[in-house]
Amino acid sequence: MATMVIPVNAQADPVASVNTFIGSKDDGNTFPGAAVPFGMAHSSPIGSHYAGWRYDDPVIRGFGHFFLSGAGCSEQGGLVSILPTTGLPASFDHRRYGVAYAHDGEVGRPGHYRVRLGSGITVESTATTRTGVERFAFPPGTTPHVLVNVGQANDREPVSRSSVRVVDDRTLAGTVTAQAFCGGKPYTTYFTTTFDRPFARTGNWGGAAGGAGLRGQWVTFADGPVTAATAISHVDAEGAAKNLAEARGKPFDVLRDAAQSRWRDELRSIEIDTADADDRTVFYTALYHVLLQPLTGNDIDGRYRGFDDQVHTADGWTYYEYYSLWDTYRAHNQLLALLRPGRARDIARSVLAIHEQGGRLPRWAYANQETNTMTGDPVTPFLVDLWRFGALEGLEDKAYAALIRNADEVPPASSPFEGRAGNPSYLANGFVQFDKDFPKKGQDVDPHHGASATMEYALADAALSVMAEALGHQEDAAELRRRGRNYRVLWDTTVADRGFTGFPRPKTANGEWLRPFTPQGQDGFHEGTAWQYQWLVQQDVPGLVERLGGKEKAAARLDDFFAYPDLVADPAGTVREKWVVGPYDYYNQFRYNPNNEPDLHAPWMYALVGEPWKTSAVNRAAQSLFVNAPNGVTGNDDLGTMSAWYVFSALGLYPVTPGTGQFVLHAPRFSRAVIHLESGRDITITASGTDTSTLQYVKAARLDDTPHDRVWVDYESLTEGAALAFDLTADPGEATWGTGPGAAPPSLCPDR
Repeated sequence: MATMVIPVNAQADPVASVNTFIGSKDDGNTFPGAAVPFGMAHSSPIGSHYAGWRYDDPVIRGFGHFFLSGAGCSEQGGLVSILPTTGLPASFDHRRYGVAYAHDGEVGRPGHYRVRLGSGITVESTATTRTGVERFAFPPGTTPHVLVNVGQANDREPVSRSSVRVVDDRTLAGTVTAQAFCGGKPYTTYFTTTFDRPFARTGNWGGAAGGAGLRGQWVTFADGPVTAATAISHVDAEGAAKNLAEARGKPFDVLRDAAQSRWRDELRSIEIDTADADDRTVFYTALYHVLLQPLTGNDIDGRYRGFDDQVHTADGWTYYEYYSLWDTYRAHNQLLALLRPGRARDIARSVLAIHEQGGRLPRWAYANQETNTMTGDPVTPFLVDLWRFGALEGLEDKAYAALIRNADEVPPASSPFEGRAGNPSYLANGFVQFDKDFPKKGQDVDPHHGASATMEYALADAALSVMAEALGHQEDAAELRRRGRNYRVLWDTTVADRGFTGFPRPKTANGEWLRPFTPQGQDGFHEGTAWQYQWLVQQDVPGLVERLGGKEKAAARLDDFFAYPDLVADPAGTVREKWVVGPYDYYNQFRYNPNNEPDLHAPWMYALVGEPWKTSAVNRAAQSLFVNAPNGVTGNDDLGTMSAWYVFSALGLYPVTPGTGQFVLHAPRFSRAVIHLESGRDITITASGTDTSTLQYVKAARLDDTPHDRVWVDYESLTEGAALAFDLTADPGEATWGTGPGAAPPSLCPDR
């Protein structure tokens, strides 16, 4: 592993604590190269892995200028690849001209990446919002060459068309048309690349423009070092040329320092006290990964390409794109809204712009298209939480109109959006049918995973009922609350597994139970099983507890789910041996999956059923999966979702139920953490006697010096500035906090 040297002043400088190699192995799918917060463009190495590069890739094929952080599908960018060489290769296929490199001396910090290639060339990279920048230092006595490859990108990222042209003796420009994420449609990226010195010679391979195939431009220079800056745009060539102004004529060191200054400002939004350098690095790297996305979508002049394929202008605000909503609605969205409400407002406005220009709300929006990836209705809890956190002020009615339309309708066949494709059955019968043959418009469709889609719809409806009630739509609110109980329609009281009876079970279109069925199987559930999805009922915990046979049996089922007796005896071993281990081991499982989203909130279900000390234990054990190493992220990081989970978990609070603004509490990891809000107010979290080497539980809690016996705090009680203080104990027998009457929040959709 490339070891990051942590300077003495690291406590004061979170940038020095970030290790961008974390997550770059074992399908974490993060990228180690340079970026700025929420940047459109990047500069990062490309290897043979579909996400761009993984830590054990033997060669670097180039440095690309667009990536996604932690996504799972194959088509993930790596566009406009640049590689310095000391001569022209025998083949212009990057699979053959890739060069070895050394991890020794490799640097991965926010806004700065450095590596020494086997050719003796040292590469450094940095970025601005819309440009990726490289500096190449060549060995003495060699002729600097640079290959600009537009016909190839990340492995398994097909390029269907490309072009490159010489603008002047320092500048190249062109296009790359690549396929969008998860089998989406082709889209075009425009680029302009400029160098800090004139070419000595230049030549082309594959022609100036054409379809799929090897294509690019090579340039040579009289001497080095050479700095290259590449700007990208989804609008047009003019946009890319204008975006280049962010880097043109500026020394590399100035750009690097500016990028790191921006990161320093963002990362300092949370302070932590810890003497453990690894703990500090894991936390700030997680926060770094959170702050990479969504990506800036508009050019420097405000123009962006909308979902109607027309050019629009964001005047006085930033248009953001790339929304992995099935993932990010669970924790990432709430963390951004808490830390950066101004940015959250622009995110909400961007999602509403998709509705205005594309005709529907998105699910997995990639550039200016809907990929219809994943299932359920993630945009509803996503936008409702933004409303709940104040990011839709002045836009509430517009947002609600879009949301209720999404909840009640199905997009027409002519629409590229799938929306709630299971609505006909759901609205009529209370469930989305399980139908493997249901036609789909993109990667996924709800009836292919009818049971989990039903549960996602019900959670979304319950969240929307809160917004409807607040905006005065009483009839809507009542109906949405009723639909929030639809998980009950799929609850089969006869199904038994591992000594427990009653599980969610798919139904077919005729209303019959799916046969055969096992709660550990895959049919009807998306990237999970009935064991994991049974907990996706946080909107109605009292109703769930009743179906599980009461609090004692609900807690016993959670104990089995988390292997709790084993976890208490051996926390680190249990989470690695008894929980779900592989990032794609979704099925044939009955235990907690810390690598994927459906049950991320499940540790806090203990607190909601009356045993909050176990929430603290499970969190502390799960945190051991996040380490200061390339394999230090659980599963795909999914555009910062797993990292956001860790940040909340380490701080001692988590947004369990969409629409409520409630954060459920547990034992923090650090003795002191301060969240510096954009308003200038602080949330200070303290915990006496923290010891990360052991399980700890909450003995007592205080909010602003007042005893706090509830297991949650509301958003409003935090955003005015707050002091949360925890007394911890290593003895669960002393952990009676949060177990009294009224300690857990009520159901969003109780029986009336």
